[in-house]
Amino acid sequence: MYATATGSSPSMFSSRNMSSVYRQIGVQTAINGASPHQLVVMLFNGLFESIGRARAAMANNDIEAKCAAITKSVRIVDEGLKASLNLAEGGDLARQLHDLYGYITTRLTQANLRNDTAALEECVSLLTPIREAWIAVTPTADNTHRTALEVQA
Repeated sequence: MYATATGSSPSMFSSRNMSSVYRQIGVQTAINGASPHQLVVMLFNGLFESIGRARAAMANNDIEAKCAAITKSVRIVDEGLKASLNLAEGGDLARQLHDLYGYITTRLTQANLRNDTAALEECVSLLTPIREAWIAVTPTADNTHRTALEVQA
């Protein structure tokens, strides 16, 4: 066995750790190449995934995993979705989304405290139409190119 520059041996790296690093690099690459619309969709996808993990953790009575998943969900809502709103220029829609995201944060916290899967389901049902709308309005390369051509014509 040989030592690396840090003095550790190659056997210290598990395939699970390497897989995690690979996933993180993939996520970072996707984020760096994403448009603002795509970033919002990614936030919703991460939020729904995290809520799903919280639901599964509740079913398995895994308190630590439930808390971690709900904490991540709250952070996505507060630091991602809510923070991305432009309240100064967004008008009523931005204010309504701000209020909805505040409500979602409250319901996620209640779900955590009460092991309430119905609260998690409520969050998903309230956010699904918004996520679907973001997906519907996310410009694709083809749409952007076509629009540019139509403008020039």
